[in-house]
Amino acid sequence: MLSFTKMNGAGNDFVLLDNRDGAIRLTPPVIERLCDRHRGIGADGVLLLEKGAPFRMRYYNRDGGEAEMCGNGARCFARFANRLAGPLEEVQFETMAGVVRARLVGDSVRLVMSAPKDLLLNRKLRVEGEEFTVHSVNTGVPHAVVFVDDLERVDVARLGAAIRLHELFAPQGTNVNFVSPEGVRTFERGVEAETLACGTGVVAVALVSHLLTGAASPVGVRVRGGDLLHVGFEEHNGVFENVTLTGPADFVFDGRIEETPAAPLL
Repeated sequence: MLSFTKMNGAGNDFVLLDNRDGAIRLTPPVIERLCDRHRGIGADGVLLLEKGAPFRMRYYNRDGGEAEMCGNGARCFARFANRLAGPLEEVQFETMAGVVRARLVGDSVRLVMSAPKDLLLNRKLRVEGEEFTVHSVNTGVPHAVVFVDDLERVDVARLGAAIRLHELFAPQGTNVNFVSPEGVRTFERGVEAETLACGTGVVAVALVSHLLTGAASPVGVRVRGGDLLHVGFEEHNGVFENVTLTGPADFVFDGRIEETPAAPLL
């Protein structure tokens, strides 16, 4: 029997597990079962809370692979840590992308992100018989940003998969964000599908938009799930500092899931 908390960050949903005693050892089949929306709990990913400085966040995509960072997941993680060890006004935790600080503001969370890197603008990319102008930046995980005229008509599944797996982004691949003035739609690596929101993707979109259009901090970005996330930053000669991401992080429910001989959990 495994106890869990289900949380939601702007439409991105997660299974959160308290692993401060180190007893949980996740495997890809277990992660896939937990995230399965028919035979499991249902989620875009799994977050483990472990001991660190003072906490450590480990994030697993729905396909079982561990990722460096998840912005929406990190906001949920901060509220989860606060509930377990709080009350805390600020939560600091380790990730594979670096140390993240989070300030709780009611039901919202403001993250101080790790410094972005690997920024490249205006690369031409041909996929599926079409040529796109692609911008890329790593905001904890790699992201491609593509501006489009009609967000609703974009075939996110087809084009997102093609760009995500393009040799330009080998061997890791990339997340892919399609952007218009109406908002952003994201194809997430590891989920291998469009999700309702991606926090690190929103940060990538805001930073690229600032460089290309002069959009001033804070930049508001509307995600597919309808929420408006805000990205703050300071920029000097193309170098970004003090990058923040602010948005909701909601508890959905707590529960326990049973293991069976055919589907062990631990």
